[in-house]
Amino acid sequence: MSDYMLRATAADGSIRAFAITSKNTVEKARLAHNLSPIATAALGRTMSAALMMGYMLKGDKDTVSIHIEGSGPMKGINVQADAKGCVKGYVFEPDVELPPNSQGKLDVGNAIGIGVLTVVKDMGLKDPYVGQTELKTGEIAEDLTYYFAVSEQVPSSVGLGVLVDVDCSVRQAGGFILQLMPDVSDEVIDKLEEKIKGIKSVTEMFEDNMTPEDIISELLGNFGVEILDKHDVEFKCDCSEERVLNAVAGLNKNDLQSLIDEGEPLEIRCQYCNKVYNFSIDKLKELM
Repeated sequence: MSDYMLRATAADGSIRAFAITSKNTVEKARLAHNLSPIATAALGRTMSAALMMGYMLKGDKDTVSIHIEGSGPMKGINVQADAKGCVKGYVFEPDVELPPNSQGKLDVGNAIGIGVLTVVKDMGLKDPYVGQTELKTGEIAEDLTYYFAVSEQVPSSVGLGVLVDVDCSVRQAGGFILQLMPDVSDEVIDKLEEKIKGIKSVTEMFEDNMTPEDIISELLGNFGVEILDKHDVEFKCDCSEERVLNAVAGLNKNDLQSLIDEGEPLEIRCQYCNKVYNFSIDKLKELM
């Protein structure tokens, strides 16, 4: 089954909701970057969140980026998603290994450590929107919940999960975002808070064969849910030989001449998807 996400409303439009299943997307990223289990979980959670946040954007060319910088051995994460369901990303240190945390799970929090979460939304305006908050746990879902409340002033609940199998492949991945609109009643808020306290983890729900529709129904079924639409998602980078070549052409002539004088083909690797581009000395001479 292909990965997809959906958008819904509940409680007469006073709650908006997003849910995603992203197992194949995260597995493709794991293979592209040769990630350790902890790095897979960290990148997978961030990509799932970025896809849902990209789904919130209105313009086809709009993008959202999540940048995480932390004091832990993973050092950081960069992810970018668009409004069409495409996501790309990488972790700074892909082979981090740590003992399980106190719950016996992958210790993403300590792998990331304390630091800063930055969200950049490019919506075609003169300047992009930039919001920044401190990391609260390094577990990403809690950090994004805090970000929405503080930076965007939208009370939210974010649930994210990645389950890595014994062979290091991705067994389950996905999540949800619930957001309260300004006209939500106190009664709805109280009932929703009680509901969220009692739900299983995201990966447990997927292990129970629940779909994004099932998860939204589980969370909001008592509030009159309306599924608005759904969209396929995938790990897809927009890098190309032409774009990389244009970047090389932007070097000043002295730097370009130095590369030619070295006499070795130029190798450039895309950080987001790990694809390698090679340019011969003759190609570099053409650029001169």
